[in-house]
Parts: sequence; structure tokens; C-alpha cells
Amino acid sequence: MAAVRILHLHSSFNVGSQESCTIRLMNHFGDQAEHTVLSAVDDTFGAAGALDRRVKVNFPKDAAPSLAGMPSMGRYRRLAGYMKRFHLVLSYNWRAMDGVMAHTLFTRSMNLPPLIHHEDGFEHDEIERLKWHRNWFRTIALQRTNALVVPSKTLEKIARNIWHQPLDKICRFPNGIDTDHFNRRPQRGAFPGFQKRNGEIVVGTIAGLRPVKNLPRLVRAVAAAGPNVRLAIAGEGPDRDAIMAEAGRLGIADRLMMPGFLRDPARYIRLFDIFALSSDSEQYPASLVEAMTSALPIISTDVGDVRSIVSRENRPFIVPRSDEDAFSGAIRALATDAALRETLGAANRLVACSQYDEETMFARYRQLYGSAMKRADFARQS
Repeated sequence: MAAVRILHLHSSFNVGSQESCTIRLMNHFGDQAEHTVLSAVDDTFGAAGALDRRVKVNFPKDAAPSLAGMPSMGRYRRLAGYMKRFHLVLSYNWRAMDGVMAHTLFTRSMNLPPLIHHEDGFEHDEIERLKWHRNWFRTIALQRTNALVVPSKTLEKIARNIWHQPLDKICRFPNGIDTDHFNRRPQRGAFPGFQKRNGEIVVGTIAGLRPVKNLPRLVRAVAAAGPNVRLAIAGEGPDRDAIMAEAGRLGIADRLMMPGFLRDPARYIRLFDIFALSSDSEQYPASLVEAMTSALPIISTDVGDVRSIVSRENRPFIVPRSDEDAFSGAIRALATDAALRETLGAANRLVACSQYDEETMFARYRQLYGSAMKRADFARQS
């Protein structure tokens, strides 16, 4: 079949849960699709490093209308006109919402391709309370989208009750993982600078270094957990200096490993003894499921769907977001009990393999995208 042309409107295209899911779908579609990626934030295309070489993708930057700027009919008209050259438009999160509004305003008059919007969580400024003007804007902008994709029960409830989206438009697709790929030994050198001495425990995480991830909280928890605990953080972002400064303040700079963005977590995630999430807000983090699939015990703040995702045995280690003592206490408890770590890891892998396999996720997205384009050939598994 002829390749379909897909336009992706991203808040940013640096590494994160949503971008990780998008990358895996792009790799899965292979030569069946050609992709163009726009980002609302300039020069945020770090996730592109995880794309397979065979994937045809374009990052036009200055050659395309900007997703950022003051709302205006002229700007929306230019965005809508750019969409006409594609078969499908996929938008992601709040900063891409101007593209969604442009599509809703001009889809009928310009005969635009279908648009499917994806939401996977909120930034730091909406942790305590959603902003009313963003809720209002989303309610209007989403009126003529073909579907709204969310990964979590929490976001599904928000879409129905706050953004007033009809139930038949909302698609809850949990993130899927290649469970076989993550059932492997770590590869030598996959985590540059990795150190672990006899008797030491490594707490690890994979995250964009952004305020909403609150990684200084994780630094403080590791510092309080004892001198035999090291911290490994894979990821890049604007909070790098703040994380390093907090480690320096607490005297554990020599126990912090931060190699930057690392492709393919399956190559190194089993170097960790414990996987930790310190976020102020999450919905359905892909890194959490990757860690579960890798048979790791989880310590996390109680945000989004995290508590319902992990195994029942692991739930006592999902702690209130504001309780840093409980967070560091959970690390201490697991750091001193190898048998418990093994038990929780095995239970997590069993749940992940039975409920979160990526082939089911791929089939769901193929069916949704193919149906929107009226392309039965795309909806079928290649």
C-alpha cells in the first residue's frame, strides 16, 4: 500500500512517556507511513534519536507554521492550510492545542484530514489544580476531533467530566511494552559511568529532567536512605543543574550517576535494584511498566494510575506525594531486604506480561488511525 502521510503536533519532542509511545508506534509502522513532526518548543527533538533508520521522518522547523504564538484567525488558518497535505493529524498535550483549535475552526471549510488528540498528563503548573481557561479552551478545541486518546482512568474521568467529551470519542489505551525485549541481561557499557560496589544498592529512574518529575525529591530520599544507596538517573532536560546542585548540597554527588538520555532502556534498566518515580504528576508512565516488565520493585509517589498499575504486593511502596519521610523509608526498607525486592519484582513482571503487552497497544492504535483515515489496509497488522 502507499505510505500514509502523518503530521505530528507535539508539545515538545524530547524524551517522555508520550514521546516514547509515539516513537515505538512510528518504528512499528515502518515504511507504511511517512512522518512530519512539529514541536511547540524550539529545538526539542531529542526523542528522534530512538527512531529506526528506516522510518521516514521530517522535522521542518522554519518551513512550517509555528505551534506557539498568540491565538489569531490568521495563524490558525496557516496551521490548517499546512494540515491539508497529510492523511492524518496527531496532536499531543496542551502546547499542541492551538493546532487542534485550528483544525476545529477550519476542518469543514478546508476539508482537512482527520485529527486525533492524545493527552498523557499535566505540567508542573497544573499539579494542584487544573487551569480553568485551559479546560475551557480544550472543551472548544476538541469539538471536531475524531478521537481523544488517554492512557489512564484518571484522564478518562477528566475528559468526560471537565472537558465534556462524549464517551464514544474517548479511547483509553494503556501504554504497552515489548515484554520479551525487556527480559534480558543488561549490556556492558550501556549505562556510561555506572558504578556499584559490594553491598551497595542502586535506585534508578528514567525521566525527562523537568520540574514535574521532582527529581530533587528523589535525591533527598536517596541521601536519607543511607550511605550504601546510589542513584542513577537516565534522561535530559532543564532541571539537570538543579538535580546536581541538590546532590552536592547533601554530599552525595559522588553517588549520583547522570549520563543523559540513553536509548533503549532494556539494555541497562536491570542494572537498577529498585526503580523509583518521584513525580508530582503522572498518569500512566511508560517507564514504570518498563521497570515492571524488567522484574524490578517499584517505589513511587501516589500519582495518576500508578497504584493500580503495579502488582498488589508492591502497593505498600506507593507513598503519598507530600511525605518525603515515607519515600525515603520505602527506599531503606527495600534496600535492606533482597528477598522482598525479588518477590515484588517477580509479581510486577507477571502483571506487566499479562496486561501491558505492546502488541495489544499496536493493534488498538492501528484500528483507530486506520478507521479515521478510512484505510482498512493500515488498520490491519502488517
